[in-house]
Amino acid sequence: MKAHDGLYIDGAWRPAAGQDVIDVVNPVDEQVIGRVPAGTVVDVDTAVRAARAAFPAWAATPPAERAARLGALRDVLVARKDEIAETVTAELGSPLPFSQNVHAAVPIAVAGSYAELAATYAFEEKAGNSTVYLEPVGVVGAITPWNYPLHQIVAKVAPALAAGCTVVLKPAEDTPLTAQLFAEAVHEAGVPAGVFNLVTGRGPVAGQALAEHPGVDLVSFTGSTAVGRQIGATAGAAVKKVALELGGKSANVILPSADLAKAVNVGVANVMSNSGQTCSAWTRMLVHRDQYEEAVGLAATAAAKYGDRIGPVVNAKQQARVRGYIEKGVAEGARLVAGGAEPPREQGYFVSPTVFADVTPEMTIAQEEIFGPVLSILRYEDEEDALRIANGTVYGLAGAVWAGDEGEAVAFARRLETGQVDINGGRFNPLAPFGGYKQSGVGRELGTHGLAEYLQTKSLQF
Repeated sequence: MKAHDGLYIDGAWRPAAGQDVIDVVNPVDEQVIGRVPAGTVVDVDTAVRAARAAFPAWAATPPAERAARLGALRDVLVARKDEIAETVTAELGSPLPFSQNVHAAVPIAVAGSYAELAATYAFEEKAGNSTVYLEPVGVVGAITPWNYPLHQIVAKVAPALAAGCTVVLKPAEDTPLTAQLFAEAVHEAGVPAGVFNLVTGRGPVAGQALAEHPGVDLVSFTGSTAVGRQIGATAGAAVKKVALELGGKSANVILPSADLAKAVNVGVANVMSNSGQTCSAWTRMLVHRDQYEEAVGLAATAAAKYGDRIGPVVNAKQQARVRGYIEKGVAEGARLVAGGAEPPREQGYFVSPTVFADVTPEMTIAQEEIFGPVLSILRYEDEEDALRIANGTVYGLAGAVWAGDEGEAVAFARRLETGQVDINGGRFNPLAPFGGYKQSGVGRELGTHGLAEYLQTKSLQF
């Protein structure tokens, strides 16, 4: 795979301050496919200074011109969509069709949505004898994960640029090649120098330096709740704005009136998608006691069909982590009905699609985010019991409700303590706000709500 040996700062690829590099490993065959610089504190400072210098001119650029640059970026991503998919497949291990249909297509749609929003959004409004202006926050430090490498980048960078902010991006160590490809696309789209900057590096060094830098006005982070807490504390000490999209343990609630077979099959597919490496995955399936064993049988059959076709998890550490959770589920008394801790292949970081039955709400696998292809099926007595179980974690990112009547499903969904709920298999919407309640985060991404995160408010009274 193509890999730059420099960092994209102030409109050009520049050597890193240090000599350390990060190996990029293909999780299918465990082979090194590229090396990128491990950026230092000095590199982060250089990038932030470039973004700071570029901010006044970009903030003053008319929204229509910012929209044009975002439209050009979308067009470049469309032209390079096959290369995007191949790159994600190489460094994440995602099967190529999924990379094409999700990892490439979704961020293209999101980029297009912000090109349109930048041109139409009301950046000023009247309020009595006041004029209210919505102005860019300033320099954004964006720290993104590896599980949806391009989508997470675009979901932060596109609204930031639409708002008039400048950006320094620190992507995940496991998937930096996709980030480099994005930097090439930004350059090709004619985004002015310094408006977007890329520093590859390790979280404890480059990520921490970016979060702590006094020249950064907002930190937008997607990743684990543990790291999110650290970033929130760092930003709080500096009275710095944050947007945090963190972990999830989402419930898929199947009410008795639902089409059970459809709800179970779609639910299993949701958990196995991207090898289970989705923060919003419906990893807890809640089924009424009278339908429980039927649902367990359906889920076991559905999971067995996937085999190793879902692809590996991202690295050896993640593989060991997921296998450890499977072993803990067995040790705590859950009934293994599909898969297990033994990997389906000797080479590569594969994990067997796994389904547990007889899971109780207090079990570790029902409370903690596993981030792998592991489904827990829980039994409930009635709707109040289902609601108690669904809301009974520290997370509140996403979820699903299935019922024979849409109104019944909506009524239940409104009582869930979570940021996004799919009703009877509702489709993904790139304009809908995405983010969590409780320890699943602060703020929202996508659509107008995502754009608002990068704006601050000023009023003039007349």
